[in-house]
Amino acid sequence: MRRVGSFFGGIYPKSAKASTAGTPIQLLGAPETLVVPLLQHSGVEARPVVAKGDEVLKGQLLAEAGDAMSAPVHSPVSGKVVAIEPRAHQSGHSITAIVIENDGNDTWVERNSHPDPVQLDSKTILHRIREAGIVGMGGEGYPTAEKLNPPKGITPDYLIINGCECDPYSTCDLRVMIEYAEDVILGAKLMAKASGARKVFIALGNNTPEAYAAIKAKAGSIEVVTLPARYPNGGERQVIQSVTGKEVPSGGLPHQVGALVVNVATARAVALALRDGEPLISRVVTITGQPLSQPGNYLIPIGTPLEHVVQTISGFGQEVSKVVVGGAMIGGAQFDLQTPVTKTATCVIAFAPGENTTPDAMPCIRCARCVDVCPANLLPLKLEAFGLNERFDDAREFGALDCIECGACEYICPSKRPLLQYIRFAKMEIVARDKISS
Repeated sequence: MRRVGSFFGGIYPKSAKASTAGTPIQLLGAPETLVVPLLQHSGVEARPVVAKGDEVLKGQLLAEAGDAMSAPVHSPVSGKVVAIEPRAHQSGHSITAIVIENDGNDTWVERNSHPDPVQLDSKTILHRIREAGIVGMGGEGYPTAEKLNPPKGITPDYLIINGCECDPYSTCDLRVMIEYAEDVILGAKLMAKASGARKVFIALGNNTPEAYAAIKAKAGSIEVVTLPARYPNGGERQVIQSVTGKEVPSGGLPHQVGALVVNVATARAVALALRDGEPLISRVVTITGQPLSQPGNYLIPIGTPLEHVVQTISGFGQEVSKVVVGGAMIGGAQFDLQTPVTKTATCVIAFAPGENTTPDAMPCIRCARCVDVCPANLLPLKLEAFGLNERFDDAREFGALDCIECGACEYICPSKRPLLQYIRFAKMEIVARDKISS
């Protein structure tokens, strides 16, 4: 088991993975009604190609990409489109969604499968990845075909398949590596061919021996490396630095240091798309938390409301104070359990009263602990002050856009300052002003 380097900063939060790490993936059946958002990626909303009243097949295109940074959306079941309207979304906003009444037949659209997709040329692989609506399933939602197609003249040296899964509670990637190792390896090979990457790594934490053994057994010539189990070792820039020794420059992108990073679940989705002709219509999600009767890892159709998920696994066994989607450190609290599972929903956590409270913030004591743990080498206490006082030019100058929003600073702060909240606010304002000026 070869170990590689590390990165600056980081923390050691309680992992809280024990209740689901050893739980095999279970198939969770689709509900009677599914709500498929048109925004499950980092770009603009996808554009509907169906209308209310249309009959659709499982895997059929529902909406085409809105632009290069968008991604198509497909039907997770066969049935009838009963509405196209704004619905609750994990972001907290109302997002246009296509509502489908499930006919229970799971009748598939005609699929374009291939027995040995590695034989396809790189252009065809990229095209099929794009058509399948595959995006970064670690939470970022960046269209995978765009990531694998860097600017002209740039050929990546490294493709890193990221299985570190550093966020507490989440074990969906762990189970994907253990149970679908062959798919992960196939996806890695396909993406290496599509991007032209010269060297492929699969990186995972050094505290996941079962996943390491499963991946290593199928890896062949692909090198499997382990990283220290320190949060956020799964951050894109932190993985690159640990594996290659190269640091992505401030304001830069991974391809500038010759590296691409793709999540293990995304790699499996690529394999399913190219080999089986299956678009991204389901994903493995960790459903966990003390109030749940049956925590575990579930393969869930995209568009399944959280309420259906909870009811299917025997509901809540005790009072719930908060439900978070996307992980304990970086996820968002949900106001409505009608919020559907999306392509980027890695983990759903139910907290009991008193488990996840927001303490009253106290004045900053200038201890600099937030500086010590920031993996991006920033000054979180300064950035928070700039966001709080709407000094956005200063926030930009101090590198706000380089913040990876891992929340390590807020976790370690003895004064319980809402550091991440105001840094995110500053980043949003900077980006919004840039769009206006352009």
